Amino acid sequence: MRKVRLVMNDRPTFKIWPIEIQLKKNEKKLNIEFDDGSCFEYSAEYLRVESPSAEIKGHGSSQRKIISGCKNIGIDSIESVGNYAIRILFTDRHDTGIYSWDYLYTLGKNYEEKWHRYLRILEALGLSRD
Repeated sequence: MRKVRLVMNDRPTFKIWPIEIQLKKNEKKLNIEFDDGSCFEYSAEYLRVESPSAEIKGHGSSQRKIISGCKNIGIDSIESVGNYAIRILFTDRHDTGIYSWDYLYTLGKNYEEKWHRYLRILEALGLSRD
């Protein structure tokens, strides 16, 4: 298993700040530990379907796009965006979402709700994760 580790040192005045980020490419997961003691493990699929990009989020809640077929997507790499976020390059070449620390924290805290909502929508639309 190959791990990529980013340690965040220069801390601006954000509410939530990551203290360790680990990309587990072989497992298709990203682990982030935050300074409040919270630690979240995100699947590449979850991060991909919750991408904050305009392509997925649109420009309002009515424009949100539901994507399917992401079960086997992985993460090729992550890169820092200033001191406030990361950009994730997925194996399907999607790379336009900028994941702020606050957004990643929210995704971790609200995983159960967001993931189950996504699965219900897929089922209602007759779509598959495969």
